[in-house]
Amino acid sequence: MNQDRIYFVGAHSTGKTTMARWVRDRFGLPMIAEVARGVLSEMEAQLDSLRSNVELVNHYQSEVYLRQISSEMQQEGSFVSDRAFCNLAYAAHHATILGQIAKDERLKTYMQSLTGGIVFYLRPHRELLCDDGVRAGVSWEEVLRIDGMVKFMLEFFEVPYIPVESLSMQERTRLIDRVLELGGVERVQPELNYMNRPTGIGYEALHRSLRKTSTAEAAMPDLERPDLHLESR
Repeated sequence: MNQDRIYFVGAHSTGKTTMARWVRDRFGLPMIAEVARGVLSEMEAQLDSLRSNVELVNHYQSEVYLRQISSEMQQEGSFVSDRAFCNLAYAAHHATILGQIAKDERLKTYMQSLTGGIVFYLRPHRELLCDDGVRAGVSWEEVLRIDGMVKFMLEFFEVPYIPVESLSMQERTRLIDRVLELGGVERVQPELNYMNRPTGIGYEALHRSLRKTSTAEAAMPDLERPDLHLESR
């Protein structure tokens, strides 16, 4: 692949940022920072205000949508992003501008551009729920609603995606690593040989203990060594 564009999409509290950072470090790709927090900071709006002021929500969601597209366009070459169109799933539940966005030609163009990248769709797990201070609602029901909207958009715009169902970090990284390897994305972080590393303090202490035990046993008379006792018949 000449240009590796990797996306992690899904509801909040699914581990998108964690996995994007892992790909960033393992494959040496620049990571597009989340724009939602930046927009929220610039607006000096509190989360409670976003939940109660529809006009404020409309402004916020439209700005996040446009800035995400702009951030990707400004990034030359390969990148990894911990979201794509995800904020539109929130707009569907908390704003009144989804109709306007649906008619925006930039949306169709953007969704088509995703088909040229690698999209990982992270599924929710209760164990991952946490309040990130940006998304409205951290209840399980809210997460499931957003998850359903994300999947709807993937299917509606026919964006190919790889579902990531497992909660296990081991299984997640193995899946993502293999998919990117097959996609021609080259690693920059080599595999560590943990069995061929410099001896640590704990390892050396274990060997000192074993050596002492061995020396003590060698000094014992044969009749006193428990491993040499024989039964008398």
